[in-house]
Amino acid sequence: MFKLRSYTPLAVVLLLGMHSLQSTDVMAVDLEPKTVEAFNHYVQVTEARIDKEVMRPGAFLYLEGLPESQRSQVHATVHKGEIYMEPLETRDSSGSGLEAPDGMIHHWIGAVFIPDATLRQVLELVQNYDHHQDIYKPEVVRSRLLHRDGNDFQIFYRLREKKVITVTLNTNHDVQYFPIDATHCRSRSVATRIAEVANADGPGEQEKPVGHDEGFLWRMNSYWRFEEQDGGVYVEVESVSLTRDIPMGLGWIIKPFVTSIPRESLLMTLGSTRSAVEAITHTTARQ
Repeated sequence: MFKLRSYTPLAVVLLLGMHSLQSTDVMAVDLEPKTVEAFNHYVQVTEARIDKEVMRPGAFLYLEGLPESQRSQVHATVHKGEIYMEPLETRDSSGSGLEAPDGMIHHWIGAVFIPDATLRQVLELVQNYDHHQDIYKPEVVRSRLLHRDGNDFQIFYRLREKKVITVTLNTNHDVQYFPIDATHCRSRSVATRIAEVANADGPGEQEKPVGHDEGFLWRMNSYWRFEEQDGGVYVEVESVSLTRDIPMGLGWIIKPFVTSIPRESLLMTLGSTRSAVEAITHTTARQ
């Protein structure tokens, strides 16, 4: 069974640190083909479920498929300005858990409601990749749009997070948007390259071999849903990421990252998106 831990732009995302301890002190590990295969299967089953959900009449959001009592509670939560978060676990058609040998899958979904916003305002902000380093800092250190072809984007992020150790990652992502109508849109973001950076921003900075590093982030997918209704926009983000497992003797170093950063990164992404869009709507209202 996949070992789920508290979870990543979005984004998401990820760097960790304590000033006296660098990631080079942590035992390196290889990303094995069997681990990648297991993650890809997990993603395939997850995406099949998402594809079915977004086709439901009148129930585009994940939240709209929850039992009535839970759905009402979640709607009340996000309308109060809070962030809804829930860990998920994808299972196969028989209901059995899936296996990820030598790795850990982190699967979370979160949602916010942005009052007085329009779908167009939200999409313009999330697609403004050159400015994500300002919107999603300090996790996103640098951001750059590399190429755009209609609704398909190729982007670069340098990511950083600090928790017990400091980890810096250079990442490339393919992002596809799927407009549905004037009030609904969805997107899929896949990290196509994740490289851990040694001596980041210092003398001798260099990337470690992809797949032979400390294993803090090997894969990261995110699935966004946007729905304009109730006088604002609902934004949902479902994040599925892959990290190394926690080896014996190194849990105190590795566990804080792989168990808490995925969730914290998703919280940051949702909260920062809402705050940035609200700043736009407030400015527009004053004009």
